[in-house]
Amino acid sequence: MAELLKGKPVVDAMAQDIAARVERLAQVGVVPTLAIVRVGERPDDLSYERTALKRADALGIAVRQIVLDEAVSQADLERAIMQVNNDATIHGCLLFRPLPTHLDETAVCNLLAPHKDIDGITNASLASVFTDAGVGFAPATAAAVIRLLDHYEVPLNGANVVVVGRSLVIGKPVAMLLLARHATVTMCHSRTADLARVMREADIVVCATGRARAYGEECFSAGQVVVDVGINFDAEGNLCGDVDLAAVEPVVGAITPVPGGIGSVTTSTTMAHVVEAAEAAAGLL
Repeated sequence: MAELLKGKPVVDAMAQDIAARVERLAQVGVVPTLAIVRVGERPDDLSYERTALKRADALGIAVRQIVLDEAVSQADLERAIMQVNNDATIHGCLLFRPLPTHLDETAVCNLLAPHKDIDGITNASLASVFTDAGVGFAPATAAAVIRLLDHYEVPLNGANVVVVGRSLVIGKPVAMLLLARHATVTMCHSRTADLARVMREADIVVCATGRARAYGEECFSAGQVVVDVGINFDAEGNLCGDVDLAAVEPVVGAITPVPGGIGSVTTSTTMAHVVEAAEAAAGLL
């Protein structure tokens, strides 16, 4: 059976590092502060907000919640983002998306100051990911994949990595982060010819397509490391990943479970980005 690459050991190790950095900031009178901007009452937003609040409190990170009505105007939402930009005591901003359809999400995202963009939603932050230079942070989930692989000491230098999924939230940025670590990356998607064969030939497979249990044992081979980024619900309402864990676990060398894998690492990565932004603002980097 495969080794389960659980998120909790990664989160625990990150917590120790973050706590030490928060204490260092306290010594210079700085409390790392996250602004959460939420429009409406989407259940998934509320669930993630509760998780973020709990994690921030445990780490000594302050949170300011900016909650706006679902019918908020473009001007009022942009005004809220500018307030975040102009408040020197706020170091990072998490904007829940997708926004209601009457709002111009691209314009709102790009209004956020890149140095406070702790989830890689601005064009400036994404440009930094693709150029390996500049201001801002990679999307938290993409960065969490790298953190998890590093924690479990999975070699990236020279590794053959297949990324299944090409979104700007996970697929494309995680491919760039892997390239920066000298992996050889193949990006795949729904139109990739003979996808199962391509996946089987990799050392590491990252699945990020949002398709419940879409990838079974025919897509994997012995000894592979599989990172399942998918968060889905099956027909019975059970939380599951993109990979059919029960079918694939006996085949591969190591795999992240869903739930219990990359999700918690993503939340902790978001908090680490807030602390790093606070350190930059305080001149500690």
